[in-house]
Amino acid sequence: MGITRTPTSLTQSSVTRGGVGESTLRPDGTLKVTGEFAYSSDLWHEDMLWGYTLRSTVAHAAIVSIDTSEALATSGVYAVLTYDDLPTEVKHYGLEIRDTPVLAHGKVRHHGEPVALVAADHPETARRAAAKIRVEYEALPVITDEASATAPDAVLVHEGRDDHHIGHVPHPNIVHRQPIVRGDADLAAARADVVVSGEYVFGMQDQAFLGPESGLAVPAEDGGVDLYVATQWLHSDLRQIAPVLGLPERKVRMTLSGVGGAFGGREDLSMQIHGCLLALRTGKPVKIVYNRFESFFGHVHRHPARLWYEHGATRDGKLTHVRCRIVLDGGAYASASPAVVGNAASLSIGPYVVEDVDIEALALYTNNPPCGAMRGFGAVQACFAYEAQMDKVAAELGMDPVEFRQANAMEQGTVMPTGQTVDSPAPVAELLRRVKARPLPPERQWETTEGADVRALPGGLSNTTHGEGVVRGVGYAVGIKNVGFSEGFDDYSTARVRMQVINGEPVATVHTAMAEVGQGGVTVHAQIARSELGVTQVTIQPADTQVGSAGSTSASRQTYMTGGAVKNTCEAVREKVLDLGRRRFGSYHPAWATAELLLEGGKVVTDGGEALADIADVLEDDVVDLELEFRHRPTQAFDLRTGQGNGHVQYSFAAHRAVVEVDTELGLVKVVELACAQDVGKALNPLSVVGQIQGGTTQGLGVAVMEEIVVDPKTALVRNPSFTDYLIPTILDTPTIPVDVLELADEHAPYGLRGIGEAPTLSSTPAVLAAIRQATGLELNRTPVRPEHLTGS
Repeated sequence: MGITRTPTSLTQSSVTRGGVGESTLRPDGTLKVTGEFAYSSDLWHEDMLWGYTLRSTVAHAAIVSIDTSEALATSGVYAVLTYDDLPTEVKHYGLEIRDTPVLAHGKVRHHGEPVALVAADHPETARRAAAKIRVEYEALPVITDEASATAPDAVLVHEGRDDHHIGHVPHPNIVHRQPIVRGDADLAAARADVVVSGEYVFGMQDQAFLGPESGLAVPAEDGGVDLYVATQWLHSDLRQIAPVLGLPERKVRMTLSGVGGAFGGREDLSMQIHGCLLALRTGKPVKIVYNRFESFFGHVHRHPARLWYEHGATRDGKLTHVRCRIVLDGGAYASASPAVVGNAASLSIGPYVVEDVDIEALALYTNNPPCGAMRGFGAVQACFAYEAQMDKVAAELGMDPVEFRQANAMEQGTVMPTGQTVDSPAPVAELLRRVKARPLPPERQWETTEGADVRALPGGLSNTTHGEGVVRGVGYAVGIKNVGFSEGFDDYSTARVRMQVINGEPVATVHTAMAEVGQGGVTVHAQIARSELGVTQVTIQPADTQVGSAGSTSASRQTYMTGGAVKNTCEAVREKVLDLGRRRFGSYHPAWATAELLLEGGKVVTDGGEALADIADVLEDDVVDLELEFRHRPTQAFDLRTGQGNGHVQYSFAAHRAVVEVDTELGLVKVVELACAQDVGKALNPLSVVGQIQGGTTQGLGVAVMEEIVVDPKTALVRNPSFTDYLIPTILDTPTIPVDVLELADEHAPYGLRGIGEAPTLSSTPAVLAAIRQATGLELNRTPVRPEHLTGS
């Protein structure tokens, strides 16, 4: 792996050791790898009870009756709650559309929907009591796909639906629809020398974080509640929780506990309201920890999708038009589906120049499991399809697939299908050049003097082959992802920074509500404070709702947004410190009045490096304490008829080259290498950047060849809610992932940085599929690829 530093990065502030641009180690890293880190599932309180959720065993049914008497009579049970026991008239919640019931009422809409809650003095007591609750169901028709959802006589997943999306959707079972029309695709198609179409299927992927949903709710003396929980967005949780509890937000105090991964799956509520309800009802602390089976039902998943594409091109390799239709299965509740639709539509043609487009994206209400945010957020599904199309068109034209992409690659100044001009670097062609130019891994690495090393072969230690029928393939892909919240959303973050002298040394304290979910934000915030304030000691306070919102740890936005908030607040604190210095020492040196002053290495220095005073002497007993908000440039909602609008604040780009070896007889795949090149604008922590790119690449590999939640198309029941049957890549499945990082600064962003977490998840999947296609000659329009797809069995 390598970090390629380009000379176009923005100049950063003065650098103190451990500051911006350095590979500073994570403060939580050692604790996590040694098993000493406290996650939310480790929470404990004296005299606490355990909560458990009874979930539906059917996907769509009327609730005829619920009998809780036997559960209530169980020794050790303190409370059993159903919908009728909820304390307020507000009994639904949701990220944007409040359509999710706290507990099922009238009917259940998906397999695993919460129906009742139990609090008991032992987790097994709670589980056994929940099993004694008798629920009588009356089956209803199951909606599982577009045909059943949009039929004229279709059963409505949500009866009497009335929200602001209804005006532009043709059926109440459609959550949201976004067309994008630019130019004249019909006229352009008539000019095309080559027209290629394809239909693609993208499976339902799970975030598969290792730390299950968990938290501890503690009732407070003021009638409120303190909630310690693993989440991605404390203030969004608070906004949804407080109305259901009938409490003002100030009486629902939330503190982030250790988060064992998220990837979008913790953006929606899981146990938060349930734990608080049980704690307030019993007057005792209540802890809820999902087991792995519950976790598969307790959070949203990546939207499965069906995608139809048509690409046209001239004989010399220029794209003429793209037509596409993307149908996302949102499941039983809206969650983030409207925003996912917007992303899928606006990024649906990829990082290419196309003048004429006709695009439609929509999300359905069905009785399948609810789907929402997951790393890549709609752009992943589109990238899988449009990159397969680019390979098809290149093959039809007889062109090299990389050269064809480069010939159509967007660059700074390109106009998106939404009419938005890309106003920062877009090095798509260069990223492709870099991954193609990288030396290929040696052929037949399994061959040794003693025979075949099966660990390097498809099938691995299962010893299925010694190289017979194993074919190598190489494939390429590139993707585009937006950064931050889009479509006019008021995206902001807040940071509080305090600077004072402790034991004779200047110390900075940073307090934000950012959810640290493994992305390394706490490391970066300390680096920013060191760079801007010239201190060595930085304390990161626990994230909670006692400070303003930091928004969600999603959309690759936290380094940009909360990092930007920390930077801006540090700059304001620095000016306050310098004002103190001017008042105290201004008469001693003219530079206090005339020079541009910085804080560096514990001192006040001029831009020429002359030290004027120790920061500790400037501060003395004073404390500088500021809390400020940071916002990115405003965006616009996409027009609901044409899709035009400046919907995104920033774009990120990544390219992959996959090298695979396929056992063509057994249909087994070994991914040998997944090389990546990505522009990050500015690598605030190069080591963390590489880790994020490799992690995102691995998740893309997972959905390419193994990861899928399997839902029975007739019953909408989940068939594999466990890590026994839902497979994720292990270290043995993960290939070498060399990384080439470009730093082409975005002048609109703090330090010129570009959000990085999601882009590698886009292009890794289609690159692996492209490599398998080259090895086998099969079309492979579905992901994940299974052995039967490769052998015809």
